[in-house]
Amino acid sequence: MQIKKEFGNRFSVELSGYELASLISSARWITEGSKGEFPEEALQNLKRLLKNYDKAAEQLYDHKPTK
Repeated sequence: MQIKKEFGNRFSVELSGYELASLISSARWITEGSKGEFPEEALQNLKRLLKNYDKAAEQLYDHKPTK
């Protein structure tokens, strides 16, 4: 995952296929009433996605431009 600040409050986010699939499957499960158990594989993928997001966000805000 990569996050780039474009301008103002606009960001560009680059996701892998599994990251996008994790977001979509989680959103579907929630919007469909969270019926049934959330699959363990989906939960692990979502945890990995959140870890990748935290890392990318940290890199975004810790980045110091070089002269």
